[in-house]
Amino acid sequence: MTISESAMEFFDACETGKGGEACQAWCHDGATFSCQADALAEVTSIAGYADWMQGLLGPIPDGSYELTAFATDEARGTVVAADYTYVMKFDGDKIRHMTKIWNDGHSLRALGWA
Repeated sequence: MTISESAMEFFDACETGKGGEACQAWCHDGATFSCQADALAEVTSIAGYADWMQGLLGPIPDGSYELTAFATDEARGTVVAADYTYVMKFDGDKIRHMTKIWNDGHSLRALGWA
């Protein structure tokens, strides 16, 4: 499986609220997470973030996302996926760290991505 395929499958599972256990298939054990949003200040693992998304989407069972950009840099082991922006760093074919850039879309529009 390519890192693009892994990232897309992970992104979909995470953004549709499948939770940390389901998302573990695409991540290294102990894969880390960071985000500048206060709501996620205490979340430091990808599993924790995926569980947070699962809790968020519980009351919104038909919640969805709009993927506005997706790019892979194989040489650097990096994938960027944007609804908000996720930067996923890979080690082999599994994610070792993910950063979520939480914004209201202004940054993406400034970059010409939205």
